[in-house]
Amino acid sequence: MDVGLTVGDSLERLDDTIDGFDLAELSIAEGSDPAAIDTTRLETTLGDADADLCVHLPFKQVVVTPVSEINDAIVDYLTRLLEWAGDAGARKAVLHGTARNPHDTDLRPLFVDQLEAIDAAASDAGVELVVENVGHQKRGLPLSVLGDSARETGTAVCFDVGHAYMEDGNDGIDRFLSGYGDLVSHLHVHDARSRGDTHLPIGAGEIDYDVVADHLAGFDGTVAVEVFTDDVPLLRDTAGRAREVLEDDSAL
Repeated sequence: MDVGLTVGDSLERLDDTIDGFDLAELSIAEGSDPAAIDTTRLETTLGDADADLCVHLPFKQVVVTPVSEINDAIVDYLTRLLEWAGDAGARKAVLHGTARNPHDTDLRPLFVDQLEAIDAAASDAGVELVVENVGHQKRGLPLSVLGDSARETGTAVCFDVGHAYMEDGNDGIDRFLSGYGDLVSHLHVHDARSRGDTHLPIGAGEIDYDVVADHLAGFDGTVAVEVFTDDVPLLRDTAGRAREVLEDDSAL
């Protein structure tokens, strides 16, 4: 298991926080040209830290709309970003599981088609696509719909523990991992509170990580600490707590 951290789209944050972590998850900002990213600096920083690269595709870009021409353009756009990610040596690319209207059931088969096409583009680029649960957000598909879609297309999942908690509490975490835990190859770990606070250090919120351990102890995928701070001791503390939960195979 490799444990790293999300760094947003900031190479400065990468420089300041990556030491001691196994990977960095770099966000590609919406509308930006990834060719403008200083890849020499990126490669040097990661090389010095002996860390791998993952990327997060643009947060606000929905995967599917009711308009076929727009859907085709979305696939083309994400294909271009995935090609850059592959050239940059990224291991994984995170895609938010979103739709223009996630409650429109007519869009769900189209989402599956879009996900399949984007997953194929990622494979062609040498990158593993991982689709992330964001059902607590306005455009996010519900947990079960995301899981069913990933199962149908054979797409790996980025399971965001905090997002699942915000959508459906600890019971939602348990249900998703019970049904789809075998699809999870990448994790976002942080803590959250039901009043709306999220992306907190593990231990500062209400998530029961024993539920995660019940399903994912002995996890051999990748983990990104997604705590919104540059306080390195806090980031390392959350990484250590995640390792304690996930490397303990006594629950298996």
